[in-house]
Amino acid sequence: MDTIFALATAQGRAGVAVVRISGSHAVWAAGLLMSDVPVSRGLRSLRDDCGQLVDQAFVLRFAEDHSFTGEEVVELHLHGSPAVVKAVLRILGDMPNLRHAEAGEFTRRALESGVLDLSQVEGLADLIDAETEGQRRQAVRVFSGALGTMAEGWRTDLVRAAALLEATIDFADEDVPVDVTPEVLALVGRVKSEMRRESEGVRIAERIREGFEVAIIGAPNVGKSTLLNRLAGRDVAITSEIAGTTRDVIEVRMDLDGLPVTFLDTAGLRETTDEVESIGVARARERAVKADLRVHMMLKDDLQPQEFVFGDLLVSAKADVASGPGLAVSGKTGLGVDDLISQISSALQDRVASVGVAMRERHRTAMVQSIAFIGAVEMALVDDLGMIDLIAEDLRAAIRAVDSLVGRVDVEHVLDEIFASFCIGK
Repeated sequence: MDTIFALATAQGRAGVAVVRISGSHAVWAAGLLMSDVPVSRGLRSLRDDCGQLVDQAFVLRFAEDHSFTGEEVVELHLHGSPAVVKAVLRILGDMPNLRHAEAGEFTRRALESGVLDLSQVEGLADLIDAETEGQRRQAVRVFSGALGTMAEGWRTDLVRAAALLEATIDFADEDVPVDVTPEVLALVGRVKSEMRRESEGVRIAERIREGFEVAIIGAPNVGKSTLLNRLAGRDVAITSEIAGTTRDVIEVRMDLDGLPVTFLDTAGLRETTDEVESIGVARARERAVKADLRVHMMLKDDLQPQEFVFGDLLVSAKADVASGPGLAVSGKTGLGVDDLISQISSALQDRVASVGVAMRERHRTAMVQSIAFIGAVEMALVDDLGMIDLIAEDLRAAIRAVDSLVGRVDVEHVLDEIFASFCIGK
């Protein structure tokens, strides 16, 4: 396998820049840059092929099976000058048996060498992209191996259940006094229950990764855009006394107590003959239905809106002028805005409480497949169908579905998509 190298820190001027070299020729390549490669770490002078000093670097050396990639790795911690980095990369690029790493190639080698499983790779990708505290916490749980540990526990129980069933096949012609059905049902029942709980939390986990949506809806000229501007802390939406000013959905992304939240300012909901405004109203209704939470802004004499869903928030708009139903809020003066943010945050945090460690649709699909096979096993055992060999095959299929969670089987089609999100040097 080729020895690869790349800048592992961000482009541009910095205090320190790290160039990583990984592969069987890593130590040899580093030795061409310095008089001797340290056994573990040390300061070294880096020189080009003419003997000219390029930089003074702190050098770290990692032995095979003790590095991030599972290969021999040497890291050059350089002074973060773009000129220094360019010179070192040029020297490495001129060496035989070395090439520049592709996006995510270091992490892909970690997967192939067994240092990371596929779920940890996904957790690392999310950790790199994390913008909020909630995203960071979720990504760290998966990157630390929590999903892999859980999947291994499920696999162990299912393998034990399969072994019990297959033992009855092996001794079918003998008098086997022990009925294995109760133990098998207990094992698969526990796994199915845990999987179902995890699969139900995937949608919320995905919202933590991608962001929740909160739609601000109501009649025209009720103060939706003014409230959005107050929440954003700047003028992102045009406000006017003329009804129907907002024609399209305006989005503002915020960090709300560690959760990524996109607030949507929508066109006022009303019947209109204006073709452009009617398109905006249709889009508003569509986005509001898909949103995770809706904030209904109402005036004093308004009736409860038809679009109201249990869990939505009712807000009395323009509270600086007159009070109405629900929480009194004024986007113009800021009255009640902090309380509104608190209620929105509380509603979303309640939903986050149900999240587990599985966080992608791929995870949910694998668990649903395994649950279906386990259900077939339970039904066959309870009905005493006697087809033990077919039941055992369903258990093996359930195990394969669990194995796909951590990348043991049937994941080649997702690898390119996952690694495409990585930067060069990671």
